[in-house]
Amino acid sequence: MLTVIEKILFLVLAGVCSYYAYTGFKRIVDTIQRGEKGYYPRLNELPKRITDAIVKTLSQTTVFRARPWVSLFHSFIFYGFMFYLLVNVFDGLRGFIPPSWIPWSFGSLGAAYRLLADILTILILVGVVFFVIRRFGAKDKRLEQNPNTLLHEKVKAGSIKRDSLIVATFIFLHVGFRFLGEGFLLASEGHRDPFQPFASLLAGAVGFGENRIIGWHVGWWGALGLILAFLPYFPRSKHIHLFAAPAKFTVERRDKEAKPVPRGALEPINFEDESVTQYGAAKLEHLRFPQLLDAYACIQCNRCTNVCPANHTGKALSPAAIEINKRYEFNTIIPEFSKGVESPKELLGLLLNEESLWACTTCGACVEVCPVGCEQMIDIVDIRRDQVMMKGEFPAELANTFRNLERSGNPWGLSADKRLEWAQGLDVKTVEENPEFEVLFWVGCAGSYDPAAQATTKSMIEILNHANINYAVIGKAEKCTGDPARRAGNEYLYYQLATENVETLNGILIEETLDKNKKKKVVTTCPHCFNALFNDYPQLGGHYDVVHHTQFLEMLTKEHKLPPLQQQSLTYHDPCYLGRHNNIYDAPRNVLGAITEMPRNKNNSFCCGAGGAQFWKEEEPGTMRVSENRFLEAQATGATVIAAGCPFCKVMLKSSESAQKENAPDVLDIAQLVAGNLKRVQEKLGSSQ
Repeated sequence: MLTVIEKILFLVLAGVCSYYAYTGFKRIVDTIQRGEKGYYPRLNELPKRITDAIVKTLSQTTVFRARPWVSLFHSFIFYGFMFYLLVNVFDGLRGFIPPSWIPWSFGSLGAAYRLLADILTILILVGVVFFVIRRFGAKDKRLEQNPNTLLHEKVKAGSIKRDSLIVATFIFLHVGFRFLGEGFLLASEGHRDPFQPFASLLAGAVGFGENRIIGWHVGWWGALGLILAFLPYFPRSKHIHLFAAPAKFTVERRDKEAKPVPRGALEPINFEDESVTQYGAAKLEHLRFPQLLDAYACIQCNRCTNVCPANHTGKALSPAAIEINKRYEFNTIIPEFSKGVESPKELLGLLLNEESLWACTTCGACVEVCPVGCEQMIDIVDIRRDQVMMKGEFPAELANTFRNLERSGNPWGLSADKRLEWAQGLDVKTVEENPEFEVLFWVGCAGSYDPAAQATTKSMIEILNHANINYAVIGKAEKCTGDPARRAGNEYLYYQLATENVETLNGILIEETLDKNKKKKVVTTCPHCFNALFNDYPQLGGHYDVVHHTQFLEMLTKEHKLPPLQQQSLTYHDPCYLGRHNNIYDAPRNVLGAITEMPRNKNNSFCCGAGGAQFWKEEEPGTMRVSENRFLEAQATGATVIAAGCPFCKVMLKSSESAQKENAPDVLDIAQLVAGNLKRVQEKLGSSQ
């Protein structure tokens, strides 16, 4: 036990350090509460939320999504520190009361406790050494930022490395002193403990004897004293993610049943509410409170930046820098900001620069890989909203797109009278001509106006006719879903287009009884249309049974209405808005059959570069076009055909520089492959008869 003087000194220090730690944590709570509430509920079904957060945190499944070896060493520290919460409590008690009063000091339970503490002590030390070598010795490039990425002045001055060194030093010394203390305690008691093999080795090394008890006192103060010393710094350190990450899991966006909303789901703006004066986010306080919490949950691992297609191709965008800049700005302004003072800087110029803002494809890769659930993509869209709707500042190319959407209801700016020109010579009926239809084929703007996408549309018509599907199209009344406007930040334009479409669709799809169980199925070839109809439109009262055409083709194949696809040399590109945004991975593969997968596939797929309205503007400067990078990856598989499930992916891949070279693989939509296979089967059957 400690002496009386030691006990008094420890309690005084604990009180002082706890006060300053409390002040720091309170400022963080007050800062986070400055954020907006948002559309989605954050605390409904709280027991379920807390349970899910605990499972995610303890299982470390989100951490092991990438970098398995790095994640393994991180788990050493994480699980070690989780157990050390108990260890520190017992060690603290051991300093104040006799060991015999502590129930877990003896018996089988005590033996298990000592064994775990001993093993985890070594694992923590190994983990810390690994990360120190990785950051300061090996200098892992994955932790670095592109030279043209906007970084907070404190970051440029070395704050991240300094903070990492402080935290690593604290963990190493805290655990190291505890280990020394245990070794000296065993040495003073004159025996080895079979349930503390590593501490026993240390005890043997220092030599046994009663005079070794002073070593325990030094170890105890070194371990627990360091905790006290670290407490005031803790709220400012990256170590705060130990509390912030579980909190972020708890308040993640969910629906009324507390089910996670689709990745990339955007918060709507109530344009009917006249009290709303700010559209989008210009300052930190305009972000929603979980977005402010992201700054503290972020572990600065750079995984999001490493998978970002813009960053991967040399552009300035770094999703990690958004949270890093946010954090260090908070550390700078938190005394005033936590008390309600307006933040001094605009988000554009603080979190990212203009080039970064418009380089984002909204692919969702950053959100997918983040181990703590940060959503930088949402921050970007919110800042775009401010730039577009409040300041009228956006890339010049988008002005033409917005104008076309406003005037013509499609980004090409073509007349509605031309929306059905692709159907000339085909027996395609509109909903007016076939009101008893069972399937509504939502053609989309690309499928109506773009020649490459029209080929997909015509293939779908062949398939629908062959399978005897009772279908119809809307025709001239169909308008753009508003997706490009929404992802570009023009929420009001999206709202106008979507409201009109919802009114049209509700009149077509819902029976006069308004019985929502009688909804008819909607099929679309465009993942962006699918995502808007399925995920965005319910916010405006549009609830439809929507399937992507690959899902519909899978169903027809299973029902033997389509012959299985004959073997070809294929690889498949997962569209971001079909895969990561909606978790549809199996349907296209089930239709295609055997394929050669690209290294980055399914939830790790690399973007084609079209999303986030990038299709309608020039790509930001970098070392390579995003589409070129993806095409080369597909070509490296040796496949002769790249199968796509999105009209924009198809155009982007097909128009890449390498796609123009001789013997380059062709790019075809899955519907084209199915229709072509159907034709070959029919010809074969005809020739055999």
